[in-house]
Amino acid sequence: MPVLAVIGSLNVDLTVTTQRFHQPGETITGSTFCTYPGGKGGNQAVAAARLGACVHMVSALGEDDNGAFYQRTLQAEGIHAQTVMEKGGVPTGVALIQVDNQGENRIVVVPGANAQVDSTCVGNALPHISHADMALLQLEIPMDTVLYAAQTLHRQGIPMMLDPAPAQPLPDSLYPLLSYITPNRSELHLLTGLPTDSLDQVKKAAGQLLRRGARAVVAKLGAAGCLYMDEQRCLPVPGFSVQVVDTTAAGDSFNAGLAYALAEGQPMEQALRFANAVGALSTTKAGAQAAMPTLAQVQALLTSTGSP
Repeated sequence: MPVLAVIGSLNVDLTVTTQRFHQPGETITGSTFCTYPGGKGGNQAVAAARLGACVHMVSALGEDDNGAFYQRTLQAEGIHAQTVMEKGGVPTGVALIQVDNQGENRIVVVPGANAQVDSTCVGNALPHISHADMALLQLEIPMDTVLYAAQTLHRQGIPMMLDPAPAQPLPDSLYPLLSYITPNRSELHLLTGLPTDSLDQVKKAAGQLLRRGARAVVAKLGAAGCLYMDEQRCLPVPGFSVQVVDTTAAGDSFNAGLAYALAEGQPMEQALRFANAVGALSTTKAGAQAAMPTLAQVQALLTSTGSP
């Protein structure tokens, strides 16, 4: 069983579906409203746990109803949550999500307790996560904490995968600590300033991240799949055709799938196919964590397409 540590955010997602995205100053009528557990850290943790990984979550929640709701969620998913701190005086993080009838989304995040995930949280968690096969990081907690966690885990010899989202510039000192960085097209553009519309442009931009010190870049290309690059290989891997309902957390699902597969010892091309399948399946249902597939569902999709 792969052991994964997830250091990141826990948000409660308030999700509304509409026929289309509204314009500034415009009021439109939504069709549904739901409350889901979310946050990039929580999404990746749940996705990995659904696949069968042993997952340790490092994060923070407020001492409020949303925090209690999320604690129950983590327990139900079998995620080790003794390293999730409770913070008084701040609310649990919240994400406001609008999903249109094409399955695309717009998201506003209010960090709340996530902004208080600090070096103390990481230090207190270290005895619980020092045996992890891989750690997953994102950018919905303070950048100083991400850098501290990466430095600490690097000294422990733990491979790390960074999802550079929400998109923002990264410290130069962070790149050499990363085993994998997994931007989508827009994040890759923000990090490099280069166009990322075509596959050749993605390759050129990914090469820049390698020159900054990242050991491998996995560019997430949505329905087109992904592109893996390191100093020796450039490997495009096609995606899967599915009926899209909601793309929320597809990138989180991909990261969890890739971390699971690599920690399990799958060869890179097979691991990328596995991650593409996890990401694709997560778009076929509404919500973030509610849509995360099981290992059996991923294997069924891979088998149906002739993949290993």
